[in-house]
Amino acid sequence: MNERTPNILVVDDDRNICKVFSMILRKRGWNVEVANNGKEAIKKSEEAVFNVALLDIKLPDIEGTKLLKLLHETTPKMIKIIVTGYPQVNNAIEALNKGADAYVTKPVHPEDLLRTIQEKLEEQRQTEDMTEDRISAFLETRTKQLLQKIR
Repeated sequence: MNERTPNILVVDDDRNICKVFSMILRKRGWNVEVANNGKEAIKKSEEAVFNVALLDIKLPDIEGTKLLKLLHETTPKMIKIIVTGYPQVNNAIEALNKGADAYVTKPVHPEDLLRTIQEKLEEQRQTEDMTEDRISAFLETRTKQLLQKIR
């Protein structure tokens, strides 16, 4: 994120849920896009970079776990959180096995949703910082090695 405002994709066929989630997330200062089905979600994820996707497990055109897998293949670093009204253990296990970073059940309490997203964004930021530090250290070392060869 590096001081950027997080971009969040909300994927749910229930327009009221999309509206409520959007309102809660925008109030936090985050950018929000909405998709009402899997096809729309894939299209939006190809057009923009999202830090987080909130995915309903039951969509009209695709199972949320299948969409989760597709998004994981195209955007592995995006945080993917399954949101479901079907809180069955096998759904949670399948979602986590297919790359979900978290699993939240409906009805969603706004504080819990915000806390989950914030925790995952912090983990993402720390991973990015570690990666940037490693690249920086590698480039510094490699530059010194190349300069020694030139001299």
